[in-house]
Amino acid sequence: MSIFIDKSTRVLVQGITGKEGSFWTRHMKEMGTNVVAGVTPGKEGQEVEGIPVFHSVRRALQHTAVEASLIFVPPKFVKDAVFEALDGGIRKIVIMADGIPLHDTIQIRRAGLVENAKIIGGNTSGVITPGEAMMGSFPYWIERVYKPGDIGVMTRSGSLTNEVTAMVVRAGFGVSTLVGVGGDPVPGTRFAELLRDYQEDSATRAVVIIGELGGSMEEEVAESMESGIYTKPLVAFLAGRTAPEGKKMGHAGAIVSNGTGTVEGKIRALEKAGALVAERPRMVGELLKQIFKEDA
Repeated sequence: MSIFIDKSTRVLVQGITGKEGSFWTRHMKEMGTNVVAGVTPGKEGQEVEGIPVFHSVRRALQHTAVEASLIFVPPKFVKDAVFEALDGGIRKIVIMADGIPLHDTIQIRRAGLVENAKIIGGNTSGVITPGEAMMGSFPYWIERVYKPGDIGVMTRSGSLTNEVTAMVVRAGFGVSTLVGVGGDPVPGTRFAELLRDYQEDSATRAVVIIGELGGSMEEEVAESMESGIYTKPLVAFLAGRTAPEGKKMGHAGAIVSNGTGTVEGKIRALEKAGALVAERPRMVGELLKQIFKEDA
């Protein structure tokens, strides 16, 4: 069992003929991802890496079954692409674009909740099950980061993900499924909404979250732990410990308001719920070893 994607998942790429879409489609296919179709309006009849291209999602679905869609389109076209996928019955969607208009992200999230769909992103690297498949832009060939294993990873960060995950692997573990929820203020899916999947996933023994200053996603994780929705071990690393109080940060998701969103508050909430919080990235692996030594 895996979360979101495995070798059998039939993947569509919207925007497959673009520079980024074609580049990462090739790498996804080389990894073993089951990419079955692509969509670019006006490009039907072409192929990318042997994958047929169609004018629209509807046209693609007339020719092949699809379970998930990866969206490589410019920010202003993302909402229409997501709605097109949802209208086609696709309920697993990954959005790569950064800079999607805020009002569009609100509508996308609302539509995902109404349709009971999992929409990952935008502003994300995507989703990867190492050794199986990926939807996104991961350098999966770096074995010191993307080694298969039984530790789930959820991340808001782009830059810190490889560093923290490398510490998981250095400690002797590997990754079951890594999900980049994205760094925008309104992600399609939040940490706590994915925790139940990790809880039910027999391939995941513990979860690492890579959080940041701002927002309330980490506090929501603590609430899920306290309510019993998630009961497996959890280790967190939170970026922004040294941010000056009251200073506005540049990251779109790093908004502190009404007394919530501070790193100190997140740490208190997580530790109260039973999570272990690493002060530095390298401590993530050490804390995992501590957990499973105690369980032995």
